Amino acid sequence: MDSIVDALNSAYQDFVAAAAAVFESKESSTGQKTAATDAALDNFKQRWELFRVACDQAEEFVESVKQRIGSECLVDEATGTVSAKPGQSASGLQPISAVRLEQMSKAVRCSIGNYKVW
Repeated sequence: MDSIVDALNSAYQDFVAAAAAVFESKESSTGQKTAATDAALDNFKQRWELFRVACDQAEEFVESVKQRIGSECLVDEATGTVSAKPGQSASGLQPISAVRLEQMSKAVRCSIGNYKVW
């Protein structure tokens, strides 16, 4: 997870630096279109795309974690393997059939799919 956060942060910093370079090149050319401003704009476009890719990768990671956590919770509840906290009794749920577990899993995946991170 740290590598994903680091990649996203790095892409964001590069994107911001590229945006600043566009403003600086425009200012130094007194608003005229020059090779330097064109190069700055091209770099900005590239950094924007790289930032979007990093955002997409981070979103995919978050979605996969959400699905894994949802599935683990569902299996724990369905099989009754959730351990009780001190001073409490276990949920007392009886294990369910594989067909019912699959139905519940599909329902969880559908409900998770309705939420977006970005």
